[in-house]
Amino acid sequence: MERLSGRICLISGASSGFGAHFARLIVDEGGRVVLGARRRERVAALAAEIGEAALPVAMDVTNEASVIAAFDAAEAAFGPTDTVIANAGISATGRATEMPVAELQQLFDTNLLGLYLTAREGAKRMMAAGSRESGRGRILLVGSMGAHAPFAGGTAYCASKAAVASLGRSFASEWVRQGINVNVIQPGFIDTELAGGWFGSEGGKAQIAGFNRRRLQPLESLDEPVVYFCSDAAAHTSGAVFSIDDGQSL
Repeated sequence: MERLSGRICLISGASSGFGAHFARLIVDEGGRVVLGARRRERVAALAAEIGEAALPVAMDVTNEASVIAAFDAAEAAFGPTDTVIANAGISATGRATEMPVAELQQLFDTNLLGLYLTAREGAKRMMAAGSRESGRGRILLVGSMGAHAPFAGGTAYCASKAAVASLGRSFASEWVRQGINVNVIQPGFIDTELAGGWFGSEGGKAQIAGFNRRRLQPLESLDEPVVYFCSDAAAHTSGAVFSIDDGQSL
């Protein structure tokens, strides 16, 4: 159907997991992707797999100069970016009373500051390219069901994702008259590289057994919502915070 034909999408955290999956999805739907990540070799390999519709760029979302350079590279190769998936994020677990300050700083720098910088630079580029007139600006923030369903050991992580939900609504309100739609998806537990093999352990299996449907959510369950929020079909949807967690948070 190529519902994203003509779109140029920058994805942060594109070296694995959600980001790599979304990149393949966007291209399958007719778009072109800019693959941003600190692990340059990983996105280079992914771009080689995808083909000429993909551009790998080094991108550290916690560094504003790096974020700006990634958008510059995208524009030089493909033209103005009209779609952003702010996906880069890390996890850190542990009791709130024991979490090292350095880990807290890294978590919030990546999950909150990095997302803020990515979305902000994307919005600037879209405005400069005429999003107010075209109405084609799309920004999708990747949050987590932890924003509204905190879990043991996830105090800091869940707080960072609650901030993502708030940012999504605030960005949407600020940029609504600029032709930029901002939305948030909040997935449940999905077995990606970020999980570090946890769900294959006895503790992970016990956690799955405690889910309402006794299963992990498949990554493909995010496909249709992601395509929708990045497409022209979402012209009248902005400020949505959409939970897709297979009922895990119920």
